Amino acid sequence: MSDSSLTPISPPDLSRPDVSISAVICTHNRDRYLGPAIDSLLAQDLPEAFEVIVIDNASTDTTRQIVEARLGDPRLKYVYESTLGLSTARNRGVQESSAEIIAYLDDDAVAEPCWLRELLGAYAVNDRLGVAGGRVTLLWPDDITPPAWISPDMMGCLGAYDLGTEVVNITEPGLTPRGLNYSLRRSFLSEIGGFDAQLGRVGKKLLSNEELVMTELALAKGWQVQYLPKALVAHNVAEERLQRSWFLRRSWWQGVSEFYRDQLSGRAWAARLAASGERLVRGLYKSVKHVFTPAACFDNLTYAYGQIGYMSTALHSIWKGESA
Repeated sequence: MSDSSLTPISPPDLSRPDVSISAVICTHNRDRYLGPAIDSLLAQDLPEAFEVIVIDNASTDTTRQIVEARLGDPRLKYVYESTLGLSTARNRGVQESSAEIIAYLDDDAVAEPCWLRELLGAYAVNDRLGVAGGRVTLLWPDDITPPAWISPDMMGCLGAYDLGTEVVNITEPGLTPRGLNYSLRRSFLSEIGGFDAQLGRVGKKLLSNEELVMTELALAKGWQVQYLPKALVAHNVAEERLQRSWFLRRSWWQGVSEFYRDQLSGRAWAARLAASGERLVRGLYKSVKHVFTPAACFDNLTYAYGQIGYMSTALHSIWKGESA
């Protein structure tokens, strides 16, 4: 991770020693769903004291008014962050928080009442737990049936995450918890310097991989990462995400994110460029092969499109003369 993109992580606010866990919502122009997300946190059944922090990441809609309408609850705090970017907003959330455990809920998700209790309980019995997240189900728009071309893997692109009914110690970064239902220990964040601002969504740029990189760092430094099935969150599927164009765009940005991940970690991304070309051809071939099976066809097409995102970013980097 490049030093220029890291944010020093502050210690817990010692003026709030009673706060057991800090729940953070980072939001950007998502006022349609924000109210229920906040309400689901304020309705948590956790017996210990907790706080809810909304980081308004340069929103231009009614986000502020939605939060202000709920500020009568002393557990809720509103913070405006003018620098656009999810990782920047997440780091700001840590700075504004008071607890050793920080839990992130997406602004278009709804947490079950036991969410914070399940997360906090896992950290309480394992002082080497650095990252934890729970199961994610999907909330479909009214009168919408999932299209036949959306496969179970594509459900993951919409946020679905289910590793079963038992706690899982994650050792493969690809199985890392989803960022919409996500928590970290402050001391781990302090050790690695926070979220890298070069990863994570920035406005309409669908960059990702920040959670995957966090899991890689945690495992490399001897921390544990867990899936907690009872820490359940439901994620709203926006109607605009039920278009093939949205999946293709997201896949392209996934390829861009993979390039940045390789670059930041010092991996030889130039050697992978040729491999991406092979994956592109393989994906296109399989999409044609499965042309009469909509889900399999589209799966492979989006896979191929992601390789184009990787290759175009890598070639642009070579053109600029960056090291490979």
